[in-house]
Amino acid sequence: MNSDTTIKNMLETMNNPDIAIAEVDEYLTMQHHYKSAIAEIRTKLEILNDGFILTHDHNPIHNIESRIKTTRSMLNKLKSRGLEISIDSARKNLHDIAGIRVICCYIDDVYAVADMLISQNDITLIETKDYIKNPKENGYRSLHLVVTVPIFLAEGHIDVPVEVQIRTVAMDVWASLEHELRYKTDNAIPDDANSELLVCASTLAVLDERMQRLFKEAENMSGE
Repeated sequence: MNSDTTIKNMLETMNNPDIAIAEVDEYLTMQHHYKSAIAEIRTKLEILNDGFILTHDHNPIHNIESRIKTTRSMLNKLKSRGLEISIDSARKNLHDIAGIRVICCYIDDVYAVADMLISQNDITLIETKDYIKNPKENGYRSLHLVVTVPIFLAEGHIDVPVEVQIRTVAMDVWASLEHELRYKTDNAIPDDANSELLVCASTLAVLDERMQRLFKEAENMSGE
């Protein structure tokens, strides 16, 4: 959903034009804050990645993706938690409105990137969920961090939360395909398919471990 569609929906659902304009302004301000926070985190990750190769002759980050939650997604999450439906409520209660996904080459890279990011002086770690060491029941694996980063505005600076998901290429392949299956089946994947997904997740976990071991062996051979 783009900004124009969001604004149109807001205007159509409000009878009072003054309230509608205020809501639109509040939404656009929020969107600017979260876009700025994503830009700050993304820049930090790119600089860290470039610097890592100078000391380790290896880029830990394969790819970086980012997104801001749609208004529909925010609305559904607030509803599911029984929270007030408003932009202010979303700001206060949802820490994943701004999201960055970091795709790494190897498992060790995931933790190296996480450590480098949270060691930055202006980054504050709010929450960690390690679904690599403790995968979800469906087989999902990834390291989730919720951090805050300051963004600087004309009137001062504010700390904005960003959810950072860090995973390997193999983890990302599984998560992307699992998401596609859930979308196709309207979130009702058959039990036998769920069992197959677990097998696939386990297979890819073994692949990650083997590729990590091969990389370490290659490093040892090169004298790193």
